[in-house]
Amino acid sequence: MPSMLAPRKLPRHALTVAIALMLPAQAAFAQDAQTPQDTSPSATTLDTVEVTAQRKVENLQDVPVSVSTIDAQELDVLGSGGTDVRFLSGRVPSLNIESSFGRAFPRFYIRGYGNTDFRLNTSQPVSLVYDDVVQENPILKGFPVFDLDRVEVLRGPQGSLFGRNSPAGVVKFESARPSQETSGYGKLGVGTDNMVNFEGAIGGGLTEKLSARASVLFQRRDDWVTNDYPGPNDGFEGYDESAGRVQFLYENGDWDLLLNAHARHLNGTARLFRANIIEPGTNDLVAGFDEDRISVNGLNHSELDSQGASARLSWNLSDTYTLYAITGYESVETYSRGDIDGGTPDGPGFIPFQSETADGIPRHAQWTQEFRIESNTGTPWNWQGGVFYFNEDYDVESFSYDSLNGGQQDGYERVRQTNDSWAVFAAATWQATDALELRAGARYTWDEKELNVIDYWNTGFAPCIGPTLGLIPGPVLCTKEDLLAAEGPGGTLSAAPEDKKFSWDLSATYEINDDVNLYGRVATGYRGSSIQAAGAFNRMSVAGPETSTSYEAGVKADLWNNRARINANVFYYEVKDQQLTAVGGAANANILLNADKSVGQGFEMDFQAYLTDNLLLTLGSSYNDTEIKDSDLNVAGCAACTVTDAPVLDPVTGQPTGSYYIDGNRLPQAPKWTHNLTARWGLPMDNGNEFYVYTDWMYRGDLNFFLYDSIEFRAKSLVEGGLRVGYSWNYGKYDVALFGRNITDEVQVVGAIDFNNLTGMINEPRTFGAEFRASF
Repeated sequence: MPSMLAPRKLPRHALTVAIALMLPAQAAFAQDAQTPQDTSPSATTLDTVEVTAQRKVENLQDVPVSVSTIDAQELDVLGSGGTDVRFLSGRVPSLNIESSFGRAFPRFYIRGYGNTDFRLNTSQPVSLVYDDVVQENPILKGFPVFDLDRVEVLRGPQGSLFGRNSPAGVVKFESARPSQETSGYGKLGVGTDNMVNFEGAIGGGLTEKLSARASVLFQRRDDWVTNDYPGPNDGFEGYDESAGRVQFLYENGDWDLLLNAHARHLNGTARLFRANIIEPGTNDLVAGFDEDRISVNGLNHSELDSQGASARLSWNLSDTYTLYAITGYESVETYSRGDIDGGTPDGPGFIPFQSETADGIPRHAQWTQEFRIESNTGTPWNWQGGVFYFNEDYDVESFSYDSLNGGQQDGYERVRQTNDSWAVFAAATWQATDALELRAGARYTWDEKELNVIDYWNTGFAPCIGPTLGLIPGPVLCTKEDLLAAEGPGGTLSAAPEDKKFSWDLSATYEINDDVNLYGRVATGYRGSSIQAAGAFNRMSVAGPETSTSYEAGVKADLWNNRARINANVFYYEVKDQQLTAVGGAANANILLNADKSVGQGFEMDFQAYLTDNLLLTLGSSYNDTEIKDSDLNVAGCAACTVTDAPVLDPVTGQPTGSYYIDGNRLPQAPKWTHNLTARWGLPMDNGNEFYVYTDWMYRGDLNFFLYDSIEFRAKSLVEGGLRVGYSWNYGKYDVALFGRNITDEVQVVGAIDFNNLTGMINEPRTFGAEFRASF
C-alpha cells in the first residue's frame, strides 16, 4: 500500500486487481484526468511497488497472483499502540490472525483457510517467510514487526516456489536492507497503562564494499486487568518484549552476501481466559461485564526466547544466470502457563472443574537450505529452478497443575518431533506476444515426520486407562506404560508418516494497455501430515496430508493518470482431506481429524486514490464463503451452549450422543466479510513542514470459533478504528503525533475455550498515546 505519512510525487504503479466490472471505472477516471490539476507534472501520484511474490523482483502490476502489500510507514502507524503481529489482521483483504496464546502464537488465515489447532507441534496452511527463511513452528511466526521495508500477503496456493505448508498462501516480511548511505531512525511512543514502544535503526557503509544495519525494538505495558482473587497473580495482560536484528551486506561486483542475525525475548502474562462471559442463548457479553477485572486462582505467565541467523548469497554466474543460496537457522524456547478454566470454584458461573496447564518448547532447532538459479536470457523465455532442504528437531512439554493445592504440578508429558523435507522445483515464463505472458511452475516434495512420546505421568487429574487398571478416576499415578496400554494391542506411542507430493501452477497475464492487465491462475498446494501425541484425553492419531486446488481471475489497473489504482479478483478453491481440530465436548478432548473436502469462494478488492493532492484514501474488501463438505463427519459439542447442528443419535436408543454433524458448516475463524479503510489528509506548510490527520478502520464479520455451529460461540462482527494527528517538519525527518487505537473502545469476544462453560477471550483494549520519530 502507499505511504500513509507523506504524499509522494513518484512514478506510476499498479497493485493486484480485479474483474471486468471494474473496467468501466477506468473510463470515468480517465475523463476526470483531463483537468489541469490531474495533468500537472506536480500532481501527486501513487508509487510503483516492487514485490518478490514470484521469487524475483517485479512490478506488482505484472505478477499473476493476488497480492497485497503494507509498506513501512503504514506499519509504523498500525503498530503505534505497541501491539504484536496480530495488528495486521484485516488490514488487507482476506487476512485474519488470532491467538489463544497472546503475543506468542499467532494463527494466520487467508480466504478463511487456516488451522485453529493450539498444539505446539502443529503446522499451518499459511506459510510465514521472514527475510526468505520459512518460519515453520507456530511460535516462530510471532516475531515482532519492526524496521521492515514491507509486508507482502500472497493469497492462494504458493506450492511451486514457496513449497511446504503454503496451500492457503504466504505472508512475507522483508527487512530494510543495509546500504552504503548512512541512514536510520528512532521512534519513541508512550501511552495508557504505562505503555512504552521504542524502535530504532542505524546503518551505512563500513568500507567501500561492506555495509551494515542494526535494528532494535522494545515494548512494554503494565497489567491492565486486575485480579480480584488473592492468587499468585495480582494483574494480567502486561508484557515486556525486546528484539534485535543486525545485518551485514558485502557487495563485490558479481556477487553479494547478506548476513542476518536476530533474537527476541518476551516476558509477560499469557492469554487471559474469562469464565462464563457470554450470556446463555445469545452471543452477547453478560450484563455488567467488566473487561478490567477478573477472578482466577491459577498462575498466568509467558516467557519466550528465540534467535536465528541466515546467509543469502546472490552470484551472477554470467550475464544470463544468477545463483542464489539461502541458508537459515532458527531456534526458540518458550513456556506459557495459564488458568484455563478462567475462574475459581466460586465462579463466575458454573465451572465444571479447575484447569491450570502449561505448554513449552525446551529445545528446538530448524535448518533450511535453498539453492536456486534464475535466468535473464533477454529472450521471451526465462526460468528459475532449484532444490530445497528443511530439517526441524524439537521437544514439546505439557504440564498440568492443581489450582486447589497451591499450583502443585500433577501431570507432565514430553514429546519429540523431527521433520525432514526435500524438494526440487522449477518455474518458467514465456512472453508469447507483446501482450500475453504465460507462466508455469512445479515442485516435487518428499516430507517425513516422526513423533515419539518421551515421558508421561499424571496423578489422577484424568483417569488412568489400561487393561490392568481399568478405569480409575481416583488419585492414582498414571505412567507412560498406562498410556501405551490405553492404545490397545499393537498400540504405539510413536508415528512416522511419509508424504510425497507434486504441486504445480499455471498462469497468464494479458496486457490490455499500458495501465490495465488481466490475469488468470490455477494452482495447487499441500500441507504435510500432522501427528497428535497420545495424552490424558486422546489417543495417538495421524491426519494425512491435505491438498488444495485454487482458481482465480482478476484485473490490475492504474487509473486517473496514476493517481488511483484498483485491484480485484474472484476465486474458488477446494481442499481435499483438510486437517481439522475438534476441541471440547463432554470429554474435553482435542481431536485431530480429516474432512473429505472443504470449499471456498469469493472476491477481493483493493483501491487507493489521491482524491486531492493532499487526501489519500484506501479501501480493501473481501468476501469469503467457506463450507465443510463431509456428510459423515461429526464432532462433540459443548454441554453449556446452544448447538444448532443436527445431532448424532444413538443407533439403539435413538437418543442424542452429544456429537453433531458439521457438513455444510463454515470453516472456523473464517469471516465472510472483511473491510479496511484508511484516509490521510495533509496540510503542507513552508519549509517542508506538514500538519496531517490519519485514520484507519477495520471491519471483520461474524465467525464461528469451533467446527460445530452454536449461538453462543459465534463471534459478533468487530469494528476497530485508529486515529493519528501529527505534525512533521524538515521534509518529514521529524514527526510528533497523538494517536489512539481501538478508539471506539469496542469490546467483543474474539476467541473461546470449550470446557462445557462459556469461557472466552476479548480483543485488545483502547489505547491512547503520543509518539516522536526522528529520521536521518
